[in-house]
Amino acid sequence: MADAAPLSGVRVLITRPRAQAEVLAGAIRREGGEPLVWPLIDIQPVRDPARLDATLATLDRFDLAIFISPNAVQQALARLAQLGRSWPPALAIAAIGNGTAQALAAHGLAAAIVPRARFDSEGLLAEPALQSVTGRRIVILRGEGGREQLADTLRARGAELTYAECYRRQAPAPDPQAARRLAPDAVDIAIFTSAEAIDNLLQLYGETGRRLLRDTPVLVVSERLAARVAEHRPRTAPRIVRPDDADIVTALRAWRAGEKTL
Repeated sequence: MADAAPLSGVRVLITRPRAQAEVLAGAIRREGGEPLVWPLIDIQPVRDPARLDATLATLDRFDLAIFISPNAVQQALARLAQLGRSWPPALAIAAIGNGTAQALAAHGLAAAIVPRARFDSEGLLAEPALQSVTGRRIVILRGEGGREQLADTLRARGAELTYAECYRRQAPAPDPQAARRLAPDAVDIAIFTSAEAIDNLLQLYGETGRRLLRDTPVLVVSERLAARVAEHRPRTAPRIVRPDDADIVTALRAWRAGEKTL
């Protein structure tokens, strides 16, 4: 007899930072699945916010603000509120993807630019609104470090770039129960939304992490992540999906309907 719910009994490993993981976990539960929330990245405020505060105090001098992630939205707007400031009404916003745009909407802010295809730097750079930016003052709100392609390309197109680094990422403390919880008979399918999560998995758990990537079906959100997983010769090729929660759940349903094949 068919299961009543599309994901009934499916154990889904979610490796996102906890705040984003819980939202996706709720969507999976509503489909009957069993989300296994295992954050492989911890999000923390920057240690010294002085530079961030200085940039947030002068947001009204910029022509465009680009948010790189939902974490950038949460951390930057929380800090802005702590400073007793509000978002400048005239400052246009770009979001790296729909998840970031939704995080902005939850704070009453609308993103004027959101990629229509790829939800990454390449997708954002392909948007018509960012082709001619000569002389425009752009602030990129992101975590510490990260890829430089977005800023480098916009500078090459003539923009004046400033970073507002509003959070830092760190590996979580290792879990002594990892070998049991990450075993092939404990996880049906895993979701990775960042290369850093894969790096932390391998650094923290060694062969246990490599075995997970080899033996467990994986969903990833970019070609770059698919290539990282492929380095470990997985039994099943990773499937690339859009990073929206709805798209991830749709992919999980398709996998389940196809007798757990990707």
